[in-house]
Amino acid sequence: MPDPRFFEDLGPIGLGDLAALAGAELTEPGAARRMIRGVAILGRAGRDTATFLADRKHAANLPASAAAACFVRAKDAEALPEGWVALVTREPQGAYAEAAGRLHRVRAIPPGPAIADSAELEEGVMLAPGAVIGPGARVGRGTQVGPNAVIGPGVAIGRDCLISGNVTLSCALVGDRVKILAGAAIGEAGFGATVGPQGLMDIPQLGRVIIQDNVTVGANSCIDRGAFEDTVIGENTKIDNLVQIGHNCRIGRNVVMAAHTGISGSVDVGDGVQMGGRVGIADHVTIGAGARLAAASGVMGDVPAGETWGGFPARPIRRWLREAAWVGRMAARKGGAQE
Repeated sequence: MPDPRFFEDLGPIGLGDLAALAGAELTEPGAARRMIRGVAILGRAGRDTATFLADRKHAANLPASAAAACFVRAKDAEALPEGWVALVTREPQGAYAEAAGRLHRVRAIPPGPAIADSAELEEGVMLAPGAVIGPGARVGRGTQVGPNAVIGPGVAIGRDCLISGNVTLSCALVGDRVKILAGAAIGEAGFGATVGPQGLMDIPQLGRVIIQDNVTVGANSCIDRGAFEDTVIGENTKIDNLVQIGHNCRIGRNVVMAAHTGISGSVDVGDGVQMGGRVGIADHVTIGAGARLAAASGVMGDVPAGETWGGFPARPIRRWLREAAWVGRMAARKGGAQE
């Protein structure tokens, strides 16, 4: 289930009502009154949750799950384990998104004082004018919170941190000695969309952001919370200004990212990776420990540990340089270029 510090539980709801809401067909009418408390991906589903199967290739993960019900296409319903209730629909992920929106809601800061009564501030916390601290938030000793910064409900910030002006923090757990510079947005919803009954729809993002000790996040950078898993930034990682890190990413320790780097969702970055400015990384890619990515690299596939890659699409840098030199020679040949 989503972390209750950050998400409200709006359940339970009967399977019959859930099927009607999501536009799915309940194949076992006798299960209509069975109550569902939440949604979860296959790897996290429990006995009172609903999940989804959008691709038959993930059917091998079904036996390890314990879901009560599953949104599934008719042709895949037979793959469900015994005891599961099939919720048949043409768009399983869209139906799942509808269910998630009904059962979970991100906590908002309610009207009232700027510093919520239930917020916990240790000795020596310094708050600038306009700072907002939401219900249940905790701020550690010696941390500075800048003007107009917003610390959302349930957010935990460690000791001796710097939260600069106009920073927003939601659905996040932050370690000690972390610096988050002006205008950064941490824990907003990641980019996830799927096809629903009325066309494209957002997929509720029900995970968190975890920032470990000694991390620096540059001005106007964005780190999205996970879709269901957590987005994690490892110890002592240094992130420049204007960097985008998508949902579910796991960034290792001592990673360096220069400005305008963009990392798509579910990317795994090993310890000690170095990224030049304007690097772009496609989703579900693994960057091995100690790898280096030259400025403006477009990374479309996995990069082995310790290697240096560059270019678009990115490849080992010596190969890229040889290819660039060859193209230059061909262009310079007599008649090789038109003016």
